[in-house]
Amino acid sequence: MEDSVQKSCWGVTAKAVIGFAGIILLAWLVGGTETVAVMAAS
Repeated sequence: MEDSVQKSCWGVTAKAVIGFAGIILLAWLVGGTETVAVMAAS
């Protein structure tokens, strides 16, 4: 039971990390490195 809960938790974490990385990558492609620098600073 605990194994399935742990796997689903890791799955959600992985999706969140990949999604966040995708958003940053998209912002970088659209706005350039300056946009990412501003987002990271704020």
